[in-house]
Amino acid sequence: MSLLDLSTDELMRRAREVRRSATGTRVTYSPKVFIPLTRLCRDRCGYCTFATAPRHISSPYLSPDEVMAIASQGAEAGCHEALFTLGEAPEERYAEARDWLSAHGFSSTTDYLVAMGARVLEETGLLPHMNAGAVSRDDLARLREVAPSQGMMVESLRPDLAAHRGAPDKTPERRLATLEAAGELSIPFTTGILVGIGESEPDRLEALEAIAESHRRHGHVQEVIVQNFLPKVGTEMRHSAPCPPEDHVRAIALARLAMPADVHVQAPPNLSDVDQLGALLDAGIDDWGGVSPVTIDHVNPERPWPAVATLREATESRGLALTPRLTIYAEYAADPDRWLDPALRFPVLDRSDAESLGRDDPGATWPERHAAAANVGTGAEVVQIGRRSTAWYSGADTHPPSLVEEVAQRPSGDPVSIAGAVAEVLAGVRAGQEVGEDEIVTLFGARGPEVPAVAAVADELRRQAVGDVVTYVVNRNINYTNVCTYRCTFCGFSKGPLSLNLRGAPYLLTLDDIAQRTVEAAERGATEVCLQGGIHPSFDGDFYVDVTRAVKQAVPEIHVHGFTALEVTEGARRLGEPLASYLTRLKDAGLGSLPGTAAEILDDEVRAVLCPDKVDTEEWLEAHRTAHSVGLRSNITIMFGSVERPVHWARHLLRTRDLQKETGGFTEFVPLPFVHMAAPIYLKRGARRGPTWRESVLMHAVARIAYRGLVDNIQASWVKLGHGGARQLLAAGVNDLGGTLMDENISRAAGAAHGQLVTPEELRALATTAGRVAVQRSTLYASAPHIPAPRREVG
Repeated sequence: MSLLDLSTDELMRRAREVRRSATGTRVTYSPKVFIPLTRLCRDRCGYCTFATAPRHISSPYLSPDEVMAIASQGAEAGCHEALFTLGEAPEERYAEARDWLSAHGFSSTTDYLVAMGARVLEETGLLPHMNAGAVSRDDLARLREVAPSQGMMVESLRPDLAAHRGAPDKTPERRLATLEAAGELSIPFTTGILVGIGESEPDRLEALEAIAESHRRHGHVQEVIVQNFLPKVGTEMRHSAPCPPEDHVRAIALARLAMPADVHVQAPPNLSDVDQLGALLDAGIDDWGGVSPVTIDHVNPERPWPAVATLREATESRGLALTPRLTIYAEYAADPDRWLDPALRFPVLDRSDAESLGRDDPGATWPERHAAAANVGTGAEVVQIGRRSTAWYSGADTHPPSLVEEVAQRPSGDPVSIAGAVAEVLAGVRAGQEVGEDEIVTLFGARGPEVPAVAAVADELRRQAVGDVVTYVVNRNINYTNVCTYRCTFCGFSKGPLSLNLRGAPYLLTLDDIAQRTVEAAERGATEVCLQGGIHPSFDGDFYVDVTRAVKQAVPEIHVHGFTALEVTEGARRLGEPLASYLTRLKDAGLGSLPGTAAEILDDEVRAVLCPDKVDTEEWLEAHRTAHSVGLRSNITIMFGSVERPVHWARHLLRTRDLQKETGGFTEFVPLPFVHMAAPIYLKRGARRGPTWRESVLMHAVARIAYRGLVDNIQASWVKLGHGGARQLLAAGVNDLGGTLMDENISRAAGAAHGQLVTPEELRALATTAGRVAVQRSTLYASAPHIPAPRREVG
């Protein structure tokens, strides 16, 4: 009770400290549509205009078509949540409700709610949040099968409030029983208090403490809403005074201080005037709740939602960053075994970013449905059918949003400054400090104006390291076989009896085929061939030596960039030869450098999912350590955006950085965003849709910071990012555009829409539009060599 003796300023100061420790600078909101399934209710609360009588509405319930029309509008507008709100057990009071349910084949309102939640989830991908009220334990369990989260306001535990006189479902015992049952069922739950309906401040604290105790028992209260009462025309409380703003901010601060730190605190932004939004943040909220670009707040129709831009400006005015979330909070989505019904794990994953927050690229995210593709050639083996998403994805033919090129500023034109952990890390970087795991994870969590701030520091380091020149190499990919004995769950390229692909023709190029393609590449100006393929069951290690010799015999001056850590490790193993000896023979045959592919994520926790039978983290590192020891250079890659989290990205950067400190053999870092469309792990509902554009920007920028002084070259993969994406990344620490990549098949097999070839002229034009000059280079970042035209025919 000592909290009640504190001044308002002191309460708010303490609440902000708790928020800073718990959520840093991040303030979330849920892009949603509001689906008022029924406005009939057996309760009569003294402040409510949502509940009505049958004579005032055309139908007791929204029809299925009406529900789906609202949900589809929301999906098209880029929402993630379908908020179902309804009166409590209307069939207990109204014959009209009972008759409608019976006529449509439902025995209760909960039956209908479950059916509509399942349909919205299946057809639109929106995640239902069910505000069904004080329902039974059995009803909560049924709703858990179709909704990742549920909610019910406790409002107040004071039993004698006039506001609840006509509401049998608002008794303290009934509300607390529902809250407790939700915890026992492991339902991520939203609850809260209503401030200003006749209760005292001690009453508010009593309710908050009861919620906190339930959470301590079960860990299920994801969010507490602190809602301020506003009187409404036509209600019994129409003449009551509204909740005073000071009472509201004190209640918010009390909630933040009474709740365990892992419970989020929200205040509905549409129930306060715009000039009061900053005060709500000052009181300790870290969430704005659901905000809809499509539907009104049907419970408070007289109070329109503020625009997201308005919320962003208010949030950034306090040095905080606005971030979209899912209806289930990130901490719960990241532990699906405990908190989600198995049927909901993929729908939540499908809308998640790497931190289990909502994907933040603008545009629609529709569920993807696929059919087998005919005449596959070198492309994906499946085609998408049905409605197409319009948000950016790696490999998709969609322009990414602009996060880097524009100066970060609020709609008012004022510049945006950043504070908090990201700002502290960037200050340390500018002071010359080396970032560790915690600092790297912090930078990967940058949101809002923090993202261009990270990009700006990365670009400063790029300019210091390599100047303003943008480089590229003219090369050709030769994927000599798509037959592979390994079972990488992300690969849409490999074929064979042990692969996870749906269909497709296996092939194996002959040595003459490889030589001929090398000659063709040289005739088109290539200075490099990049050799990669599956691990064919008939190969022994000498196959790779023979391939290298065939290339060098065809065009002696061309650089051979070939064979992943998996290929050389497996080649040496099949021959029973030490890896150093084997790599020396490959070098003597003409191998010039190794690609960094087969790295995926250098963390065995992730590799157990993506490539369980492939080389492990230490084997990949050892292959490159050995290559460097015999005089072969190599590069670093990372495939990101499937199942891993930012901490795994950080470990990947640090493990390769440590090896670079030891050997100095890496020439460049190449981030490869996961292309999901035809990847088996995605088709089997086990991965995200690749990284978001924000994550892609940060991967390149944070790598520049992490590798400072050790790896000077950061490359953007135009195949996966598109030309527009690569152009934007030139302002985020990138100095290299990779190769022209004649015959790039691996990304296309995963569903990438970008072409198999870009010309040097196109790369130079791309750099020019970014205000930079592109220069052709060699594979090892020297001046581009001149290769004479081949003097003999092959074959």
